[in-house]
Amino acid sequence: MTPRVVPFHGVLTDRLVEEVRALVSAGGVLAIPTDTLYGLAADPLSEAGVERVYTLKGRESGKALPVLAASVASIDSLGVVLDQRLRAALSRLWPAPVTVVLPLASPIPASGGERTLAVRIPDRPLLCDLLRRVGPLTATSANRSGDPSARSAAEVALAFGSSVPLVLDGGPSESALPSTLVDATTRPPRVLREGARFVDPTLFA
Repeated sequence: MTPRVVPFHGVLTDRLVEEVRALVSAGGVLAIPTDTLYGLAADPLSEAGVERVYTLKGRESGKALPVLAASVASIDSLGVVLDQRLRAALSRLWPAPVTVVLPLASPIPASGGERTLAVRIPDRPLLCDLLRRVGPLTATSANRSGDPSARSAAEVALAFGSSVPLVLDGGPSESALPSTLVDATTRPPRVLREGARFVDPTLFA
């Protein structure tokens, strides 16, 4: 069986918003186009949703998942701890294909038991509109562990079939690279992974 593939461009409809909200509220997972590769999206505060992502990827439970949010203000709902300096730095950086590891007040399901969380505001306006209306979502790459990352809705459907019931089709990924990953919880901050965008880690110093 194949998933329901929905075009994701132009205007975001209330019907699609409600479909996504209902799916993630029930612990389900969908696939979304990001500003880099396609991702598996679940509610980062849902133990069932996060566990479903692990199952789909064939990944060991307890590994942290990156999270996408619509704005710097919206990540407060995840328990991320930001001082004024860090909040200002993130506001200058995002939206961008740069994921930043930030401190958490306490672990959440998506953080894998850690008091840190990798977060990004994607440079994709329609996706940010969806995130604004349904809340933050996980965005680990849409592939089974060890396989190439999906760069199109067709590749997601081929990899997962109906195991991922909803795929938002935003066209082929513009980049073959993942997001750049920066750890802002260390002193000095450091780049953990070079990716789609160069970033100077001293921005967070």
